[in-house]
Amino acid sequence: MSTKTLTMCLGILMAGGAFSQVQAADTLAKIKQTGKVTIGYRESSDPISYVSGGKPMGYAIDICNNFANELKKSLKMPDLKVQYKAVTSSTRIPEMLAGNIDMECGTTTNSIPRQQQVSFSTNYYATEVRMAVKASSPIKSIADLNGKAVVTTQGTTSDKYIKMNEKGQKVNVNNVYGKDHSDSFAMVTSGRAAAFVMDDNILAGLIAKSSDPKAYKIVGPVLSSEPYGIMLPKGDVAYKAIADRVVTTMWNNGQMATLYKKWFQSAIPPKNVNLNMPMSTSYLKLKAKPTDAGIN
Repeated sequence: MSTKTLTMCLGILMAGGAFSQVQAADTLAKIKQTGKVTIGYRESSDPISYVSGGKPMGYAIDICNNFANELKKSLKMPDLKVQYKAVTSSTRIPEMLAGNIDMECGTTTNSIPRQQQVSFSTNYYATEVRMAVKASSPIKSIADLNGKAVVTTQGTTSDKYIKMNEKGQKVNVNNVYGKDHSDSFAMVTSGRAAAFVMDDNILAGLIAKSSDPKAYKIVGPVLSSEPYGIMLPKGDVAYKAIADRVVTTMWNNGQMATLYKKWFQSAIPPKNVNLNMPMSTSYLKLKAKPTDAGIN
């Protein structure tokens, strides 16, 4: 998480800490009182969470819609209103702390540092961090990035892996940041950056919907394996229990595998491109043993 994001979070806690604590302690009561549940989503994290035709969709959105349907049953509120609010890497935690969203369904890594501010459901996906470059690029490893501009998205965890490898392999890069994933990818497209370090599913989605998918490739070693979970208000045990039950059930009854095929191995909007992404080793490990564990 960036320093800017941390500052925003502290400001919210100082200005409205009492409300944040109440909201986190009884989200179900809040939802019942307001008659609505708000899902935070990402606009360009294809195929996990993105917008097509003005509508939020994706692997995570389907999971969170299942969560919302379970809330309707648990609260006996069949007419519960489900609304959506776009968030970014920098705004997702502040929006949660402010009570503006009740869950965040995107590409947010379940990390131990983030668990100091928010909670996570049982993880629903595991990504592997790599890098996207132009197909004509000779870059194949972190060492090949020496002296080049490398982009990551502001407020994401991938940036730390560049820095770790800079130190470990004595690689000197110029770190630049996109305001969102589309902006970061555009820097590679325009030549302002030689590589974009990010979760492989996000990279694959951006390449698939680009004007020329064959012009890019995903290369390099797996820099990290990171779990995604539904981000929830911190410390709300009853609310998290419902989210955990929904996600775990989907793993156990085969729904998650069906969703994977739908979003990663079938034609998807807006260009009806098939990512043809096989389940990674990290995903298969999570599938075999679902957990809500975060990483450092």
